[in-house]
Amino acid sequence: MRASRSSSPTPPRPSARTSTGSPASSSPRAGSHDRRSRPVVASETVADGRPIGVFDSGVGGLTVLREILRRTPGESTIYLGDNLRAPYGTRPDEEVRAFSIEALDELAARDVKAIVVACNTSTAVALGDFRRRYDLPILGVVRPGAVTAALTTRNRRVGVIATPATVRSHAYFNAIKDENPAVEVYEHATPAFVPLVEAGRLTGPEVEREVADSLAPLLGERDAAGDFVFPLPASARIDTLLLGCTHYPLLRAVIASVAGDGVAIVDSATATASALVELLAINGLEAPLGADATAGTTADGRGAEPPTHVQLTTGDVDTFRAVAERIFGEAFSDVASVEVAAVPS
Repeated sequence: MRASRSSSPTPPRPSARTSTGSPASSSPRAGSHDRRSRPVVASETVADGRPIGVFDSGVGGLTVLREILRRTPGESTIYLGDNLRAPYGTRPDEEVRAFSIEALDELAARDVKAIVVACNTSTAVALGDFRRRYDLPILGVVRPGAVTAALTTRNRRVGVIATPATVRSHAYFNAIKDENPAVEVYEHATPAFVPLVEAGRLTGPEVEREVADSLAPLLGERDAAGDFVFPLPASARIDTLLLGCTHYPLLRAVIASVAGDGVAIVDSATATASALVELLAINGLEAPLGADATAGTTADGRGAEPPTHVQLTTGDVDTFRAVAERIFGEAFSDVASVEVAAVPS
């Protein structure tokens, strides 16, 4: 990489396993397990001021970055969004793996101390490959979200919406079952959501209709009045909906409105940020105290410096900036572009 500046499915039925757009189908216990990486180095009471790398196929990972900055305000970050080649969820696994490694190579070359793969598709397809390739902690987003969903459900019925690639991997099914085998998991692909978010279309009647149509296999069909008709009793419906793509929290208000008050919405951003705090502590990688606190000492003996935040995109800088500013509610004046291999035709 080279950086350059530039400004009619059916509702779910009780089942031990369900999968891709048909909630009644079975899925094998195969796919990626998003386990937290083991400690790389024995922890010592020194600080590490290097940045944390955060990667996503586009702007969705900014929801994870936002939570990371809330939980670790003293940490520096480098965010890389592969907007040019988004969405990943409809691509073959081989392309997802190759594109992700190209992006992570870029972050590793910038001397990051840990990487958060804030892309569910990349996590599901290739997390193990990443951990074998890089000699630094790698954290995915699947397991933190799965654990939260397993702890949230009251009736032990969880719906998962994600990209086709993530659903195909059954990564969430496996992770939730690992946490609690009694939970019934209904996976459903919603490929229309990522393009909506990448285009900055987060509200409006058309978005609401698309979300309602996409969620119908998990929530029921709509009648002539536009209300959902549930063919199953309340006890058989999902009570928890896991947003299995980091783009989806940007549609959370619409998704929650469609799902109704009886369905808890879970996303992995907060849980991933919490897991990152633990990972940094275990590996002795926490940043020194910031400039507004008592200065710490870095591993090379230097005093603490204020954190820095770099945003990189492989796509259009202005589009990325507009969506980023909408998410964070503040100006993103310094965004850089990164060149990547051409998108396959």
